[in-house]
Formats: sequence, structure tokens, C-alpha cells
Amino acid sequence: MSPVGSPTPLSVSPEREGTPVSVTARLRRFFSHVRYENLVAGVTGGVISTMVLHPLDLVKIRFAVSDGLELRPKYNGMLHCIRSIWRAEGLRGLYQGVTPNVWGAGASWGLYFFFYNAIKAYAREDRRSELSASEHLIAAAQAGGMTLCLTNPIWVTKTRLVLQYNTDHSGRQYRGMLDALVKIYRQEGVAGLYRGFVPGLFGTSHGALQFMAYEELKRDYNKYRSRASEAKLNPLEYLSMAALSKVFAVSTTYPYQVVRARLQDQHTTYSGALDVIRRTWRNEGMRGFYKGMLANLLRVTPACCITFVVYENMSHLLLDQQA
Repeated sequence: MSPVGSPTPLSVSPEREGTPVSVTARLRRFFSHVRYENLVAGVTGGVISTMVLHPLDLVKIRFAVSDGLELRPKYNGMLHCIRSIWRAEGLRGLYQGVTPNVWGAGASWGLYFFFYNAIKAYAREDRRSELSASEHLIAAAQAGGMTLCLTNPIWVTKTRLVLQYNTDHSGRQYRGMLDALVKIYRQEGVAGLYRGFVPGLFGTSHGALQFMAYEELKRDYNKYRSRASEAKLNPLEYLSMAALSKVFAVSTTYPYQVVRARLQDQHTTYSGALDVIRRTWRNEGMRGFYKGMLANLLRVTPACCITFVVYENMSHLLLDQQA
């Protein structure tokens, strides 16, 4: 293992240093820690929270890309945005892009918990001590990068569907998730499906900070209550820790979401993430990097709480059945 004990899937535990271990053997050891229960619990939590709170995600994205283009509807605030969409398009308008959002959130949360718990278990193999905060951070960042590689096309599709406006005289470009995936691939190739990937990779720091804070809060709280660090908590305790960790992560990393949404927007062309940053700073100042943050907090905080409570309870249930 590296000097700081970074939990890389190909690292070697301290007891086995100096002994050659093949990549195949390391991968076999890593996959021995993979549990489908974490995948199922994560998918369930992500899908439920997304179905409940998708309209707020739509509002957040529309504010995040509000760069003054004439084709975009003008909103005075969150409530005005919701009312305007409801009057123009009804409930269907508020759930525009929900299909890829459900797929994306379910897959992302499921894969994230799937990879994260496997990496944690691998890193703790042959160790008596708990993982440190930095090790939790690294494990979560690795899980986030692996998840993003698999799910970025879904997020591009969601953004494109959410940003179809009735005021756009070119008409509805995409009829649904599959239609959008096919058209983006045909018109823009693989590069189109991976727009926003670089800021998305930076965004893995968001999940890493959130999981680090969540793990540390759980462990410190259980120590305070003189319980095992992995002891099951009640729903209110999970809610509190999930909310605190999410607010901490969002307030630290939100600007990358604005950059990513603008790169994925079909109405404006940027040469890359640096071009988005320069133009946003020049035209809108620092405030431009935080557009939609309130809507985002109002959505992701309860979404995170729902996801983590569902995940923790379902994973405990499934794992206990296997014991």
C-alpha cells in the first residue's frame, strides 16, 4: 500500500509488500469484495429520490445555463420558473428529462455504492485499523471516476432533454432518451456523449467530499455513543448526517456543475471547459458560477437524505439475509 494508505484496487496490503502479486490476483481479490446488495440498495435509493424531486433538478439546470440567450425563457425566481413551466406544459413539462435522470441517478448511486464499498473492503483487507478520512476521500474519488465513465452519456441526454424550450422555434429536437442518445451519437459521435466529462471528473471531488464527511460523521457519532463504527443508526440520524455532508459538498464544489451543464447545452457552443469559465466570468462574474445553487440545494439535500436512508436500510436488510 502507498505511504498514505490510498485504497487503490491494485495496491498491496502492508503484510504482503515485497511479495510479487499479479494484476489478475489483485483483481480477483478486489472482486471478491463486490456485493450486489450495495448495487441494488443504491439503485433503489437513487430512483426513489429522483422521482420525487426531479422538477427541482429541471429548475436548477435551467438557471445554471441562463446566460442571456433570447431563446431561453426568462424567470424571476424558482417559484416563477415552476409556475411558468406548469402553465405552459403542465406536469409533463416539470418532468421533462425524467427518464434519463432516473436511469442516471439509479445507475450512478448504485454503481457508486457498489464500487465504493468494494474499494473500502479491499483497502481494509488484512488491516485492524479503520480507514482514515483521506482514505475515504480517495476511495470515493475512485468510485466516482469509475461511475462517471459508465454514466456520462446518460447525463448528457438528461441535460439536452431538460433544455428543450417551447420558445425554441427550431422545435423539439429530441423525442425521448433513446432518440436523444441516437441523435447525439450520429451528429456528434462519441465526443458528444462525453461532453462535460472533464468537469464531471472534477465533480468526483463532490462525491468524495460528501462520502468522506458522511463516513467521518457516522464513525465519530458511533464512537460518541460507544458503539461499533459500522453500527446501524436510526432514520433521523442517517438523515442528519446525509444532509450535513451534502451541504458541505455542494457549497464546496457547485461551480463545476454550471460549467458541465453549459458544455452539455445544445444551444451554445464552447471550445472547452476553460472557454466556459472565461465567458461566464466575463459576462456574469462570480455570481454566474453559482446560478441555480439554491434550487440545487433544495433538491439534492432531501434527495441525498432519501437516497442514504433507503440505501442504508435496504443494504442492511439484504446483507443480513445473506449472513
